[in-house]
Amino acid sequence: MEVPAPQKKSKLTLYIIVALFAGIILGFVLNKNYLNEENKALENLDARIGLLKTELHQATDSAAYKKADQEIKSINKQRNEVLQVRDKKVAPFSVLADVFLRLIKMIVAPLVFSTLVVGVAKLGDIKSVGRIGGKTLLWFISASFLSLLLGMIIVNLLQPGVAMHLPVPDTSEDVGIAHIGFSLKTFLYHIFPSSVIESMAKNEILQIVVFSLFFGVATAAIGEQGKIVVKALDAVSHVILKVTGYVMSLAPIAVFGAMAAVVAKQGLSILKTYSIFIGEFYFALLVLWACLCFAAFLVIGKRVVSLVKRVKEPILLAFSTSTSEAAFPKTMEELQKFGCKDKIVSFVLPLGYSFNLDGSMMYMTFASLFIAQSYGIELSFATQISMLLVLMLTSKGIAGVPRASLVVIAGTLASFNIPEAGLALLLGIDPLLDMGRSATNVMGNSIATAVVSKWENSLDTEQPNP
Repeated sequence: MEVPAPQKKSKLTLYIIVALFAGIILGFVLNKNYLNEENKALENLDARIGLLKTELHQATDSAAYKKADQEIKSINKQRNEVLQVRDKKVAPFSVLADVFLRLIKMIVAPLVFSTLVVGVAKLGDIKSVGRIGGKTLLWFISASFLSLLLGMIIVNLLQPGVAMHLPVPDTSEDVGIAHIGFSLKTFLYHIFPSSVIESMAKNEILQIVVFSLFFGVATAAIGEQGKIVVKALDAVSHVILKVTGYVMSLAPIAVFGAMAAVVAKQGLSILKTYSIFIGEFYFALLVLWACLCFAAFLVIGKRVVSLVKRVKEPILLAFSTSTSEAAFPKTMEELQKFGCKDKIVSFVLPLGYSFNLDGSMMYMTFASLFIAQSYGIELSFATQISMLLVLMLTSKGIAGVPRASLVVIAGTLASFNIPEAGLALLLGIDPLLDMGRSATNVMGNSIATAVVSKWENSLDTEQPNP
C-alpha cells in the first residue's frame, strides 16, 4: 500500500505554521525580558539622535553644527555596539535559520544546472529555446511593469508618507546602503560568467542559467553521445530533489528560529509605529496578487485556484524566512506536480529569480515615493514615470546583491535628488516588509511558469492526490 505523500506535505505546512506562531510568541517574550535592556538603550539613543538632527538643521553657526555632528557620530558608535550585543544574544536562534538557508543554497546550483540542461536538451534545438525564452521575457516584462505601476498608483492614492512631515536632511548623510548604478557593462558582466565554478560557488543563478543553456543546446547537438549526458544529469536531478526532501524537513525549525530572532529584536511595538505604512504596503501586495491571478485566469482558467493551493507551502516558507531562494526547490517540485513540464519549469523558474521579482518591484516604487512624500517633495507624473522606467532597468539582474531592493532604491533616490537618508525610515521594518516581498516573488514566478507552460501547450493534468 502506497503511503500518500500529500499527508507529509500537509503536515509540513502545519508544522511551519505552528513554528511561525511559536517563534513570534517566544520572540515577544525575549523582547520584553531578555533583550529589554538593549532595546531601551536603543530607544533612548534613537531619541537623542533625533533631537541632535533637529539641532543640526537649526544650527546658525559652524561651531554648533560641528558639535552636534560629532555627538551624532559618537552616539551612532554606541548604538552599533548595543546592536552587536543584541545580535549576539539572539545568535542561537538566527543560526537555526542560517543553517537551513545554507543547506538550501547548497542544493540550488546543482538543481538548476541538472534540470535546465536536461530540459533544454529535450527541447532539441536553439529555435525552441528562443521561442520559449521570448514568451517568458514577454510575461516577465509585463508583470514587472504592472508591479511598478501598481506600486506608483497605490502610494499616490493612499499617500502614507504625508503624515511624516520630515525636515529635508543634509544630502551628504549616509545610511550605510551601497549604491549600484545601471550600466550596460555591469549588467552584461552580471549575466555572462567568467567561470561557471565561481558562479556556482556564489549561487549566481542567472549566470548558471546562461552556462546551462549553452551546455544543454550543445548536448542536444552531439546526438547519441549527448543522450548519455542527459540520462546521467536526469538521475542527478532526481537525487537532488530527494536531498531537497530531507532538507525541507528542517524548515519548521528554521522558521521558528527566524521569527524568534526578528520579533525579539524588532518587537511587536514596531508594528504600531509603522502600522499605516506596513498595512498599506501589504494591501498593495494583495492587489498585485489579485491582478496576477486574474491575468493567469485569462490563460489557464480555473486551474489558477489549484495552482495557488499547490504553492502555498513554498509561499509560506518564503514569507517566514524572508527569502524566496529558500522556496526554490519546493516550488519547482510543486509546479511539476501541478502539470508543468520539467523542461519549462527548469527554464522559466531560474530566470524568474533574476528577472521577475514582482514583490520587490512593487516595493521599489512604493518605498521611493513614500520617502519623497515624507520630505514633502512633489514629483510630477512625468517624473514618476521616469522613475518607474529607471527602476525597471536598474532592478534587473541584481538578485544576488544583499538587500537588493534597498540598494536599487538608494541609487534611484540619488538620481532624482531625493534625500537617501530617508531609507533610515525603512531599515527597521525592512525584515517585516521583506517577508511579503519574498512570498509575492514566489507567487509571481509560479504563475509565470504555469502561463508559459500553457502557451507552449505543455500544461498537463494535475497529479491527483491519493
